[in-house]
Amino acid sequence: VQLQASGGGLVQAGASLSLSCVASADMFSIHAMGWYRRAPGKQRELVAHIISSGRTNYADSVKGRFTISRDNNKNTVYLQMNSLKPEDTAVYYCYAAREGSDYWGRGTQVTVSS
Repeated sequence: VQLQASGGGLVQAGASLSLSCVASADMFSIHAMGWYRRAPGKQRELVAHIISSGRTNYADSVKGRFTISRDNNKNTVYLQMNSLKPEDTAVYYCYAAREGSDYWGRGTQVTVSS
């Protein structure tokens, strides 16, 4: 499975950004998709994921501000990020879990200035 992420950028605190991740495989064959991020000097952390049933999970730090969704017809997962904070600054990585294997896209930089 190849994953193509897009949508990062530089914004001010309080602004919004939307990330997209397009999968090369049929979404119905993918158990879960989501986003991790890695900030400078920190470990990678799960931001949000959505499983095939539609159930979602979020990191506590983004609950109420970020929303993950997917469009099965477009093989795409979206991450809508609102009320961005400087601490959201990180490289965001899209991932997919399919048939016991994990797949990763190239990261996209999100920078939030104060």
